[in-house]
Amino acid sequence: MLPFWIALQFLSSLPITLPGMPKPQELGRSLLFYPLVGVLFGGVLWGVSALLAGIPLMLHAALLLTVWVLLSGGLHLDGLADSADAWLGGFGDRERTLTIMKDPRSGPIAVVVLVLVLLLKFCALLALIEHHQAMVLVIVPVIGRSALLGVFLTTPYVRAGGLGQALADHLPRKAGWWVLAGSAFVCVALAGYAGLWALALATLGFVWLRHVMMRRLAGTTGDTAGALLELLEVLVLVGLAL
Repeated sequence: MLPFWIALQFLSSLPITLPGMPKPQELGRSLLFYPLVGVLFGGVLWGVSALLAGIPLMLHAALLLTVWVLLSGGLHLDGLADSADAWLGGFGDRERTLTIMKDPRSGPIAVVVLVLVLLLKFCALLALIEHHQAMVLVIVPVIGRSALLGVFLTTPYVRAGGLGQALADHLPRKAGWWVLAGSAFVCVALAGYAGLWALALATLGFVWLRHVMMRRLAGTTGDTAGALLELLEVLVLVGLAL
């Protein structure tokens, strides 16, 4: 179960302590548990939403979004901010884009993108809560974290060394495809037609965003993978709320 705890420690802000430095093979296998972490996140969000039932809807949505961000520690939002700055400042150049992505500072475009994404998530959550579509809260985190597995299965990792390289090099690929298929089944089983629609939206978004990454970088980085997750989550939330 060590790969699961590695996944949970990396993807969440929960106080998880590992027994030692993970081996590269364990890091690779941890990707297989990313969708399961999504299930846990979804269960927490569903439970929090149930506890908040009856309070004003806008406050309900705001508190739920806050819990969502706190669960991940803002990890993927940070990747989105770095990617936004790099995409604008890179002027289409691969090396310049990768260099800017490593800069820890956030420029105006990063702030604008973060505000827009969080605003869209808030409004979509408000609409979904109003229409009592609580099961969406479970499947969206699953889809987002399954997308991380999907991008490492299908896309070269372009930064040599580090955690991302170990994930890419030691991911059990055959098992990864089975996990993706199982995650899709879980989404449909839990949400029915809404699950199918969510998977369709996520697949279209994934294909387009991967194309954008391949055209600019010829692969992915940890930051662009985080940006992918955030953008797919907001796409699916908005699509289900319409």
